[in-house]
Amino acid sequence: MATRSITAEVPMTPRMTEDPAGLVPGMAEVSAALFKVTGNGSVPRSTISLVQLRAGQIAGSTYLTVLHTGFLNKAGESQERITSVASWQDSPYFTGAERAALALVEAVLQPTADGERVSDELYALAAEHYEPKALATLMFAIGQVNFFTPVALIAKPVPGRSFTDPWN
Repeated sequence: MATRSITAEVPMTPRMTEDPAGLVPGMAEVSAALFKVTGNGSVPRSTISLVQLRAGQIAGSTYLTVLHTGFLNKAGESQERITSVASWQDSPYFTGAERAALALVEAVLQPTADGERVSDELYALAAEHYEPKALATLMFAIGQVNFFTPVALIAKPVPGRSFTDPWN
């Protein structure tokens, strides 16, 4: 398989020309349900967006990182907080609860050679900051962004276009 030269410009067109959700009946309802589940109010929307931005960074998806950066900008988050998500471990801009959430998304998405991804210690730390409903919401928020990661990486919607219409 040929790879693109590192200096080649990336086209501003989607790889897949039709919206995958339009090709699969019921996908819009699934998407809406996922947004409803994660927007239940038990976890601040900003925390969910921080977690989903970190997931997009880990996945290497420009579409997802631009999307969630935009959500955070619209919510009034500071540029310091947004840009330091990639290096959150040594950033002074996050609360203990946000740090636990970011640690969870990293543990889930990054394989480890030394045991299970989410250790009992990490779970206990997250449970100190989040009641059971909020912890479940965080799990679903990580699942939500991972549900859309294959679309972002395979179909390659255009970064920066409207969330509802990245295919044009």
